[in-house]
Amino acid sequence: MQTHEIRRRFLDHFVKAGHTEVASASLILDDPNLLFVNAGMVQFVPFFLGQQTPPYATATSVQKCVRTLDIENVGITTRHNTFFQMAGNFSFGDYFKREAIKHAWALLTNSVEDGGYGFDPERLWVTVYLDDDEARDIWKEEAGIPDERIQRRGMADNYWSMGIPGPCGPCSEIYYDRGPEFGLEGGPEADEDRYLEIWNLVFMQNERGLGGTGKDDFEILGPLPKQNIDTGMGVERVAFLLQGVDNVYETDLVRPVIAKAEELTGRKYGVSHEDDVRFRVIADHARTAAMLIGDGVNPGNDGRGYVLRRLLRRIVRSAKLLGAEQPSMREFITVVRDTMAPSYPVLDTDFERILNVAVGEEAAFRRTLVSGEKLFETAADEVKSAGQKVIAGSEAFALHDTYGFPIDLTLEMAAEAGLSVDEDGFRSLMAEQRQRAKDDAQARKHAHADLTVYKEFVDRGETEFTGFAELTTEASVLALISGGVRVPVATVGQEVEVILDRSPLYAESGGQIADIGVITAPGLKVRVRDVQKIAKKLWVHKVTVEEGQLTEGDAVLAQVDANWRAGATQGHSGTHMVHAALRQVLGPNAVQAGSLNKPGYLRFDFSWQGQLSEAQKQDIEAVTNEAVAANHPVNTFVTDLTKAKQMGAMALFGENYGDEVRVVEIGGPFSMELCGGTHVAHSSQIGPVTLLGESSVGSGIRRVEAFVGLDSYKYLAKERALLAGVATALKVPSDEVPGRVEQLVERLKVAEKELEQTKAAAVLAGAGAFVERAERIGGLLLVAEAAPQGVAGNDLRTLATDVRGRFGTEPAVVVLIGSADGKVPFVVSANKAAQDLGVKAGDLVAAFGPSIGGRGGGKPDMAQGSGSDASGIPAALSAVRARVAELAG
Repeated sequence: MQTHEIRRRFLDHFVKAGHTEVASASLILDDPNLLFVNAGMVQFVPFFLGQQTPPYATATSVQKCVRTLDIENVGITTRHNTFFQMAGNFSFGDYFKREAIKHAWALLTNSVEDGGYGFDPERLWVTVYLDDDEARDIWKEEAGIPDERIQRRGMADNYWSMGIPGPCGPCSEIYYDRGPEFGLEGGPEADEDRYLEIWNLVFMQNERGLGGTGKDDFEILGPLPKQNIDTGMGVERVAFLLQGVDNVYETDLVRPVIAKAEELTGRKYGVSHEDDVRFRVIADHARTAAMLIGDGVNPGNDGRGYVLRRLLRRIVRSAKLLGAEQPSMREFITVVRDTMAPSYPVLDTDFERILNVAVGEEAAFRRTLVSGEKLFETAADEVKSAGQKVIAGSEAFALHDTYGFPIDLTLEMAAEAGLSVDEDGFRSLMAEQRQRAKDDAQARKHAHADLTVYKEFVDRGETEFTGFAELTTEASVLALISGGVRVPVATVGQEVEVILDRSPLYAESGGQIADIGVITAPGLKVRVRDVQKIAKKLWVHKVTVEEGQLTEGDAVLAQVDANWRAGATQGHSGTHMVHAALRQVLGPNAVQAGSLNKPGYLRFDFSWQGQLSEAQKQDIEAVTNEAVAANHPVNTFVTDLTKAKQMGAMALFGENYGDEVRVVEIGGPFSMELCGGTHVAHSSQIGPVTLLGESSVGSGIRRVEAFVGLDSYKYLAKERALLAGVATALKVPSDEVPGRVEQLVERLKVAEKELEQTKAAAVLAGAGAFVERAERIGGLLLVAEAAPQGVAGNDLRTLATDVRGRFGTEPAVVVLIGSADGKVPFVVSANKAAQDLGVKAGDLVAAFGPSIGGRGGGKPDMAQGSGSDASGIPAALSAVRARVAELAG
């Protein structure tokens, strides 16, 4: 049975049983505890916590999930995956244990012809919580499972919680016996490879308190108001069982990626464990990376972006180790699209953007590998020069952690160079890093924000937003909230949250910041500083009482600051215009990746590889302003999501839209986007748009910023005044300023070059004096002196090299320590004859560096660095002499 069919049967089964089918949430949710959605129940947490009343009593979904805690084990075992699909059914105070068990058993054991999966009931085992006699009895009564195939397990295995205060409860897990060839007899307690868990039914009935990091070290506070059901069936696990293969990597949605890797590398899967690990890494990570990019994640150096970057780089590394010399990411991502798109259409509709991000990161990492190889060669040369055979674990860790160079490539290159790596040292440092990451993640976990105070008003329905049609609205004060609790009244100076039944003030969303304004009544004036949404439907006004007394139940007048709103609509409509212009100039791959707009200003992030040229920026600005000048009408209308997409409306990736959406159309086909923000009536009202600049905000993501309207005019007026001042100073017309400045810059470069030459000549003029003052220690000559004041950097290195060269073939060492700009630069240079006597430049740095608070390094013939304590220069020079005397015998 194909995986797409397994998904469909699950959903159909529960829809027929009265459940509402709910689409998978994005992998990115606004949850402080989660990097990515990692379980099917995550989007339903507010319902389980009782903070919101669910719009349905029962639900079913197939949620896309990503877990990355065990990323290092992916491929090594066949049980670890980063991306997986969790099919689940949920009850919010409706049915409980008996119905949940009946639903699961029917789907698993009903025949394929009857819509089930057709599992042999005799091969199914279950586990229950230690004292859950009720669940045990239901399994016996409803499924006929005998006592010997029901096992009791403790909290660590059969008691579920989110790991933080919140809902929890005992659970019952369903296992499939794969047969004696896969392990020991004795059920799940004996062998969880043979007895594979495929479904977990959580009887969510209690509330847990604080606890430690373990799964069983928390206090159970008491029962929840309602008994809920949260179940999860692993789609991939069921797939490999029903497809008769040994593991998820051989299923219909994963094996094709391995087949493509075989084709590109010439290696075969199933021949060696080492190669199999690499094939699995490619297959697993390619799926995960495509899904993450599809939901709006871009490679970066922290958080979600760093996880994606690691996944993509592990693909490149594994392909390289399998023998792929040419880039291969395009082929892998294409196979993922072809196999996964039937269930996740975004992989098809947004394919070019997804592909560009993945391929761009591959290209960047391949350049990193080239740099890493050079760094490795330097490290290997130093090890060989020291007469050693082992590259330190710290060196391997630095290559891995700082430069992104994989350890297995380091091991392979070390073997080719006749060296080995201190793997124990490397693993120890990696373990320390992982522990720091886990500690950091745990420290950032906390209980979900308690939104219970808003529940009554969320349940009443959406706040009526009147701001599209008017700026002033009569309203009633439904509630005042301070410090998370309702209060009856707020007085002068008090800051509270106000819930109104209707409001013209825009609540921050879609990149547009909130309106500001006032709430008034006779004798009352309240300043609105911010407006936020709760549960995407309740407007919460953050206010300060300036006059009078605000009381729950008051009839008030809510008013938007008209100037603020005018500027905000200019900024938001300007964002749409810039987006359309970007796509017209750069092509359809320039897709929105985020935005911010406020009065007079807009910021727009978009997917793109590489810096924009001046010509491209000028074209984008020109296209935008031409559309502004065309005075296009701005039309808004509400339609269903399917029709909007058929019309060509742009949607923000990773965003979940309802069945009905609002479309903003400017100039017909010029710009059409799904948007809930406020806009101008005609494009000319945006006013001039002036691009301020363009920059990178992450791998494959660029940012443009612009002023609009009056702010644009003020900026241009300031630039014009600046240009006029420069023209006056240069005594040329304004249009000749660029040429004149270019001439001056060229003259300055020539003058600086001449100055450098003069300076270098002056420095080298003193080289002879250093040679004359050379000390003979043992069988070599030593120059150990303070450099002339102000000589630093390349000049110091040039001087040391010149002095060393004047000694010819006679063993000589030159140590010069300078002092410039509060720093203490130094250079150590040893010729070949000195090195043959055992003197290495790096060794001398270690001898005198502490005296000046410095450190540095380099090759045996040349080392340099910098210190911070000039008072230690005499002691440093003495240390050099002592060390050279020791080496010279």
